Amino acid sequence: MWRKSITFRLAFYFGCASTVVLLAIGYAVGVFVERHFLDLDHTELHGKMELVRHLLGKVRSPADIEALPERMSDAFTGHESLLVSVTAPGGRTLFTTKGAAFPDRLIDGASGGEPSGMSELVSWEHDGQVYHGFATSVPTSAPVLPRAVVAVALNFAAHREFMAEFYEILWLAIAAGILSTGLLGWIAARRGLAPVREMTDVAQSITASRLHDRLPMAALPMELIDLAAAFNGMLARLEDSFRRLSEFSSDLAHELRTPIGSLMTQTHVALSRPRSADEYREVLYSNSDEYERLARMIADMLFLAKSDNGLIVPRSETVDLAIEVRELFEFYDALAEDHGVRLALTGNGAVVGERLMLRRAFSNLLSNAINHTPRGGCVNVRIEREGDGAVRLAVENPGGGIAAEHLPRVFDRFYRVDPSRQRSTDGAGLGLAITKSIVAAHRGTVHAFSADGLTRFEIVFPAAASA
Repeated sequence: MWRKSITFRLAFYFGCASTVVLLAIGYAVGVFVERHFLDLDHTELHGKMELVRHLLGKVRSPADIEALPERMSDAFTGHESLLVSVTAPGGRTLFTTKGAAFPDRLIDGASGGEPSGMSELVSWEHDGQVYHGFATSVPTSAPVLPRAVVAVALNFAAHREFMAEFYEILWLAIAAGILSTGLLGWIAARRGLAPVREMTDVAQSITASRLHDRLPMAALPMELIDLAAAFNGMLARLEDSFRRLSEFSSDLAHELRTPIGSLMTQTHVALSRPRSADEYREVLYSNSDEYERLARMIADMLFLAKSDNGLIVPRSETVDLAIEVRELFEFYDALAEDHGVRLALTGNGAVVGERLMLRRAFSNLLSNAINHTPRGGCVNVRIEREGDGAVRLAVENPGGGIAAEHLPRVFDRFYRVDPSRQRSTDGAGLGLAITKSIVAAHRGTVHAFSADGLTRFEIVFPAAASA
């Protein structure tokens, strides 16, 4: 059942619901019709009882008692389905219609009772016929006959035949209604799920080269708008990821081609003619620098690969950020002096994490700031404690700035910004990506801001990571 299509399920559930409703309606209609017939018979029998009561009210002498059967016959001529019996005390029958057979319990029950104007119908069967009627004690004006037991009944056979035909037609109509509603439910469900099939067609047509396709949302029903929006958002993220992966692959090939090309060129030149040991040694020293650059790039790529798979688990130790920054200032003092750049630190704070990893992240930010600060400028590092317990470290430097469209992607691997921010070192362009991975491993966030000639990178460590 659960492997059937949604169309089948909806049609099945709709058919089940309509079956229950139609059966309930059919049962209610049948009960109502039967009750209606009983009410009609009850009204008719009470009307006949009033007629008998009127005739008995005129009985005042024995002569009237003798004339009573004739009067009764005249009054009930033409009522073939009506049964009437008038019995005197002691069981003597004063009048009875042809074929009348009332059960003794009905007559005996009325014989000892007081005169009554209303009685409940009683049903019984005789010679294959079904009757229902009632009996009551009726007073007269004759001293010799103070009261008489009158029983009236109707043959219910015609009604039973009608109800049998009625129920047959009713259940056939209900069966036809169930089949019709099931078919209509299937058609309605199939038409209602047409947007889902259209979404399926679009999804099946999407490939790596057609990630720009999107699901049309204008004609979708309300229930599918959120699904379509989520699917389109997923396609947008996939398209962006594929684009970045393509750019990353291209940049990686470019970054690897440069040192490998340099190694091949120097090797071919060295082998082009015989050389002295010192010349070969010089070529090997030059090649060693390129090998170191390749090794650093490979190590950085392995670090980022581990970060992508959640394999970086920093050790837990208290790291004083001010001390780490001051030690980095000492390390980069010669580079800053060579660029004519001053270094300044304000504030203090501590976090829980791995000191060497955090130092590497801060070093990448500080190195970038020094390389892109104009001569005579100052790189400011501020450490602040937030009100919620978080710790913020900001590295700010003057310079050409970063265009707004590049800010969201400065942490991408090998991403190139405008010429004013091109790196001037021998790095592979992975520093900011590594910084972001390290900060993320410490449950922090890093953002870049650039406006009015100032560029600022901010690292925020949550309160859980502060110490």
